[in-house]
Amino acid sequence: MIDHGHDLASVHDATDRLLTAATELDNASVAEPSRLPGWTRGHVLAHLARNADALVNVLEGRPMYVSGKARDADIERDAPRPLQTQLADLRESAARFQAAGAAPADWSRTVELRNGVTDSASRVPFRRWAEVELHHVDLGIGYELEHLPEQFTEREIAFLADRFSGHPDVPPTRLTDGTRAWRTGREAADAEITVTGPAPELLGWLAGRRDGSGLTVRGGSLPALPPL
Repeated sequence: MIDHGHDLASVHDATDRLLTAATELDNASVAEPSRLPGWTRGHVLAHLARNADALVNVLEGRPMYVSGKARDADIERDAPRPLQTQLADLRESAARFQAAGAAPADWSRTVELRNGVTDSASRVPFRRWAEVELHHVDLGIGYELEHLPEQFTEREIAFLADRFSGHPDVPPTRLTDGTRAWRTGREAADAEITVTGPAPELLGWLAGRRDGSGLTVRGGSLPALPPL
């Protein structure tokens, strides 16, 4: 059962952690490369602000973005801004998201995200939580996958494993951190491959943040995952 209220509170806490950490930056370091290819830290911060507004659109029944081209143009426009402008925008857009989440609503309704993807409205706060946590890591300012809340890591592994479930190019795979287990890939009675490692390493591989070198693989090679 998804508790959207819990997830909204978690988004608030994660955003506060990111904003507190980002105050240690300066204008020069905001312009430096992030861990995402082709993006500076300014791109990451700009994306987080515009994503908050995009998810407000989703919750209020509007298209998430006008278009993919407009989404990219907005990020490019906002990426070069000074640090204080970036942080103010992120703080204000986060407040708008929290306000939209606090409004009375039917959380069981289906909403539309990017590229025709649909989901329950109740999962939108968790999707925002994932954006904030993973992009905090992408900033490369000392917050690592190992620092993520354990509950978030477990849920995001399950979310991404489900995303790749049934994908024809991913072999039937069992993922385990030694105590918990997940399944992904093509449907099959038994998994062909077992991937074992610490939960942060599993998440890093599934989310495209690590290459899987910290994982152990039995039954074949580490599956190549499609892009998110």
